[in-house]
Amino acid sequence: MSANANRASADRALVITRVYDAPAHLLFQAWSQPEHLMKWFGPVGWPLSLCEVDFRKGGRYRFAMTGSSGQQNTPFGGEYLEIVPDRKIVFDNAFENNPAKKMVMTITFEERDGRTTLTWHTLFLSPAMKDEYVGMGIEAGANSGLDQLGDVVVGLKQAAQ
Repeated sequence: MSANANRASADRALVITRVYDAPAHLLFQAWSQPEHLMKWFGPVGWPLSLCEVDFRKGGRYRFAMTGSSGQQNTPFGGEYLEIVPDRKIVFDNAFENNPAKKMVMTITFEERDGRTTLTWHTLFLSPAMKDEYVGMGIEAGANSGLDQLGDVVVGLKQAAQ
């Protein structure tokens, strides 16, 4: 890939990295099962009130969040494009009311010595779309959810002991 192509891709990407004191299989479990997703996915105060998951390559998912008003927001979802157990999940994502604005999210899990680095890579269609979604709070919301994921993984880790 040329330097210009790499730069263009970086202009469309949002990357968030976290390290968890837990094995990769527990993080993968928290990303793949609705009962766990409902405990952490989304920002604090905006829990998933709709969580439909067909977790397999080619399977689809559909989520919606509800804030303090009690009004459910526009559902969003997409298709699982690649799943490598305990290593990687790739899926596309768009709001139902604007399916043309689709992004691709790649979640990777790299375990070393019982600790796992989770990388959440979102590739937007354009730099303008990235700027729009960052302005709407996607980065802050993802980070808030990843904070909650840490709590869920602690619970899974304790339950496994």
